[in-house]
Amino acid sequence: MALAGVLGFPVAHSRSPDMHNAAFRALGLDWRYVKLPVPPVLFPETVRALPGSGFRGANVTIPHKHAALALADERTPSAAAIGAANTLSFLEGGGIEAHNTDAPGFIAALGDDVRGLRALVLGAGGAGRAVAWALREAGAAEVMVWNRSPERATALAADLGVAQVLRPAPCDLLVNATSVGLEPRLDEEETLAALQLDELDPPPIVADLVYGHAPSALLGWAARGGSRTVDGLEMLVRQGALSFQRWTGIEPPLDAMRAAAVSS
Repeated sequence: MALAGVLGFPVAHSRSPDMHNAAFRALGLDWRYVKLPVPPVLFPETVRALPGSGFRGANVTIPHKHAALALADERTPSAAAIGAANTLSFLEGGGIEAHNTDAPGFIAALGDDVRGLRALVLGAGGAGRAVAWALREAGAAEVMVWNRSPERATALAADLGVAQVLRPAPCDLLVNATSVGLEPRLDEEETLAALQLDELDPPPIVADLVYGHAPSALLGWAARGGSRTVDGLEMLVRQGALSFQRWTGIEPPLDAMRAAAVSS
């Protein structure tokens, strides 16, 4: 049996195991995908030990995406350009390859042509980097980034050639790439205050990488304002499908993955 998993801290909320295991069953593959809760101090040694336990690959989530890139022996051009990795592949020769499926997964989930749009990305962590890079590469007219710690946004803006804002500004597309709303779940007023959106109207398109059993408070605010909304589950499915294909070399069963992600 081949193994894969998701490395994070926390990781209990992740629906990736249900999603990937449904894909393995649908295709009759002898694979299993598990949760791997790993604190940052143990991340390098844990990752290095995984191939010896039968792991072929791993997804990486908060807070390990920068560490995953630094740890890898090989980096794909997109992961190197973004400065973060969400997918690790354990190579036959013993090396570790870092890749980023967050960027193309986000564009696939969005489903819109972003050319000419003014985009605002909230968050300057690994997911924020991937989204900002993806929007820039897809031809957004302007990509702005805001972060609660301004110095992280400064570094991202400099690395990727996008703009930093000290407070969220009007835009055509808003993307929440922070952990606000993940744990603890916040109500709408608390969410808007935490993201400094309390003085803005919802823009035409709002995407939230956070997902749960109900639409996030941010997406509720956006929907009432008439925005088209994109939830984190579709982004999870799309990036996960790309990781699945990279590990197995097989076209992923998107419908099975989506159904499992929604029902888990």
